[in-house]
Amino acid sequence: MENRNNVTEFVLLGLSCDRYLQIFCFGLFLSCYVAILLGNLLILITVRGSSLIKQPMYFFLCHLSLMDVCYTSTVIPKLVRDLLSEKKTISFDDCMMQLFTMHLFGGVEVFILVGMAYDRYVAICKPLQYMVIMNKQRCATVVGVCWGGGFLHSIVQWLLVIFLPFCGPNKIDHYFCDVYPLLELACSDTDVTGYLVLANSGTIVLISFVVLVFSYVTILASLRTRSLEGRRKALSTCASHITVVALLFLPCIFIYLRPAQTFPEDKVFALFYTVIAPMFNPLIYTLRNRAMKTAMRKVWCCKLRLERKSCR
Repeated sequence: MENRNNVTEFVLLGLSCDRYLQIFCFGLFLSCYVAILLGNLLILITVRGSSLIKQPMYFFLCHLSLMDVCYTSTVIPKLVRDLLSEKKTISFDDCMMQLFTMHLFGGVEVFILVGMAYDRYVAICKPLQYMVIMNKQRCATVVGVCWGGGFLHSIVQWLLVIFLPFCGPNKIDHYFCDVYPLLELACSDTDVTGYLVLANSGTIVLISFVVLVFSYVTILASLRTRSLEGRRKALSTCASHITVVALLFLPCIFIYLRPAQTFPEDKVFALFYTVIAPMFNPLIYTLRNRAMKTAMRKVWCCKLRLERKSCR
């Protein structure tokens, strides 16, 4: 613990040293963050303010949107601020906090996507039993398990790093505090720690992805006996979820399903699950979803009418 205190702050090298590129990225990522907040808050307010909240799929969607807001808020504000700062530093305690919260919300989001896949499986493969299986208590239990799994994953990651000795250098070749870049700075042999991180993050990402793929293969196989219209409707409800899964999981597999080492490409791939996927989630779930568009019109038109009446 004494050696660890030799490093009281880390320097984040960020995405690029080019000043003009940093200014461009500042505007780009600030716009992305505003879009993430507005899009996900729109989903939260629409679903909460309509009857959709009673449907399991939209109940899970609310929690997914909440995780997108929380997850990106642990990374993007610091990234945007650093793009215009000469001194891109983060204290040791803040770095550990960012590491913990990022993996907490990211872990919960991964497990929620698995829960949503299970919901789609029951809805399509067992439609007559859907409301019995996916009752309110079962949905709440699934979300509780997602939070428990996310916390367990995050606390393991945090404990593997917090007690490592950091005595210099203190430059992190990334735009946020993550496990693998921090392991490279530790003043001790981190081979065992690296394998434990791989066993934790890699196993969660791989198993979750396999479960998701298996669930959709099962769904597609069950559609062979359906009518053309039934297949089209079922596929349209799953297409959004498959797109979100691909945007999130494929970059995570590239980064976390390998031995503890970093590559320059990691920062680009990390943008997919820290910025791009959370930004596209609201668009994917609203523009491709007729029920969401109908609910949005009802909720927001009702709010506008109430505002007009109150102004008279």
